Amino acid sequence: MLNPEVKKNPMYLLLKEGHADEFNRRREEGESFDLRGADLRGADLRGLNARDLDLANAYLRHADLRGIDLTHTNLEGASINSAKISGTYFPASLSAEEIKLSLVHGTRLRYR
Repeated sequence: MLNPEVKKNPMYLLLKEGHADEFNRRREEGESFDLRGADLRGADLRGLNARDLDLANAYLRHADLRGIDLTHTNLEGASINSAKISGTYFPASLSAEEIKLSLVHGTRLRYR
């Protein structure tokens, strides 16, 4: 199992500190970042444009994911234990049971 990684990238820090709007703006301007395996526990990610993000193996425990569209986001191996997910859209290839297992027990998400 991979350990969550605290990244040194400024884009990661924006998300960790709850500045999703600034992250979105800088991403549109082409700033680079790597969120695979990122430790985003407790981060307020509301407002994040998650389209085409690679959050594989990310640690999203207690993160606020409310209202985010994750349908085009790679969540393979991510954990959403105790995250706030009201109004969140998940990829169709993730079953409701798989999402529930990760939310309640912290299992890593596996696509069908």
